[in-house]
Amino acid sequence: MTWDIINVIGTLAFAISGALVAMEENFDIVGMLVLSFTTAYGGSTIRNLLIGIPIEEGPIWTQSYLVLSVFIIVILLFFLPYRWWVKYYGMWGIFFDAIGLSSFAIQGANNALQIDAPLSAVIVAATLTGAGGGMIRDVFANRKPMIFRKEIYALWAAVGGLIIGTGFVQGALSTWILFIGIIVFRLCSVYYGWTLPKRKLS
Repeated sequence: MTWDIINVIGTLAFAISGALVAMEENFDIVGMLVLSFTTAYGGSTIRNLLIGIPIEEGPIWTQSYLVLSVFIIVILLFFLPYRWWVKYYGMWGIFFDAIGLSSFAIQGANNALQIDAPLSAVIVAATLTGAGGGMIRDVFANRKPMIFRKEIYALWAAVGGLIIGTGFVQGALSTWILFIGIIVFRLCSVYYGWTLPKRKLS
C-alpha cells in the first residue's frame, strides 16, 4: 500500500513538473502532454531496461488509471488561469520535482530488490528512476538537466537507494521517513546552495 501511494504521488508530481516546464517554454498542449508523460514515465522505463523488466510490465502499460490521471491533470493545468501559477512557478516546479525524485528513487530501489539485484544495481536503479524522467524532460525542453546543475540532485536518489539496499528501510514508517527526508534534503540543496566538490582544467 505504501509503495503504491508513493508511486502515485511521484507520477503525478513529475507530470505536473513536466507541465510547468512546458508552459514556461511556451509549448502547445501536445508538447505539454509529451513533456508531462516523458517526465512521469521516462525514469521507470530506463530502470526497467537496465534491470531487465519487460517493457510491457512497466507502469505506463499496467496502470491505465494513472495514465488517465496524468492526462486529466495536464489538461486542467493547461486551462488554469495564467496568474494562478506563474508567480510561484520556480518554487512549485522545484517542489514537485523533489517529490518525484524522492518517490521514484524509492520505487526504483524497491523494484531492483524484488529481482534480488546487488546493492550496486539497487543504487543505480534508484538514481536513474529518480532522475531519469527529469533529465529527459530538460533535454526535450533544451535545458541543462538538473542532474548537471550545481545544486545536489541525483546524489539524494543514490543515497536513498543505498539506504534501501542495505536494509535500513523496513515497513511503512521508515519508508515515509526516507521519502520525506529526500524531499527535504533536495529542497535544502536549492535553498542553501549545497554543491558537490568540482574541478576544471585550467
